[in-house]
Amino acid sequence: MELEIKNLTKKYPNGIVALNNVNLSIGTGLFGLLGPNGAGKSTLMRTIATLQEPNNGGIKFGNLDVLKNKQELKKTLGYLPQEFNFYAKDKAKDLLNHLTLLKGVKDKKERDELVEYLLKKVNLWEARNQKVGTFSGGMKQRFGIAQALLCEPKLIIVDEPTAGLDPFERKRFHNLLSEISEDVVVILSTHIVDDVSNLCSHMAIINMGEILLNQEPQKAIEFYKGKIWEKEISKQEIDEYSQKYFVISSRLFVGKNYVKVLSDMKPEEGFYSVDPILEDVYFHTLVKHNESLN
Repeated sequence: MELEIKNLTKKYPNGIVALNNVNLSIGTGLFGLLGPNGAGKSTLMRTIATLQEPNNGGIKFGNLDVLKNKQELKKTLGYLPQEFNFYAKDKAKDLLNHLTLLKGVKDKKERDELVEYLLKKVNLWEARNQKVGTFSGGMKQRFGIAQALLCEPKLIIVDEPTAGLDPFERKRFHNLLSEISEDVVVILSTHIVDDVSNLCSHMAIINMGEILLNQEPQKAIEFYKGKIWEKEISKQEIDEYSQKYFVISSRLFVGKNYVKVLSDMKPEEGFYSVDPILEDVYFHTLVKHNESLN
């Protein structure tokens, strides 16, 4: 099963172009949609989930025309939005049972079995009688995945799922996403580069509604081998180096400032070659795009 997005455009009444002629082919497994806040990620996710209409373009999931058959898509869609509101006073098992009923599972025994299976899958069975409003951030996200997995969806969309999670919960969430993506299409929308680097076999970078890069992460990184150089500099030198070289990022580490430069050869004494990472690809792609607009 493959998701095909063709020439998708969304312009809001205030004139903001949230999506600008987006084209993507997304197959089975984890696909990372990477971009800064306000890049158009959530607009694209909501449009795929049929929660808003594009101005132009089309979406197909297999043989299904998504925009013409919204109810059919919803039968096979699991969606965890960026802002997922709960009935805070409901117990986890009761709320998930109710959501299962809304999905069309009328048999009580079947609902109870499904609720137990899903809560165990996301490691929340021991908290089944706990009110959802008392859950930690990570527990809420795992409950959100449980409801997204109702009725064995073939397309799952998760929008900024690890934002605000502590490292332990984030790792657990990564493992869960990897497990559920084996036989379905999972789209992970995030601004966290490590999420895509650790999880996704394919990715796209989006900014200002445009797809800037659509490639396998490892192939994207390969292009930068031998071209990333780093040097320790003073804080006052950052502007100077930005004028002399193509600076893709700077960082403060243990009280020292480091600058990363893209260059085919060693820029000057003091620079040393470093292995590229996906963060370098991401920053360079965004910097290059922003420069092209100026």
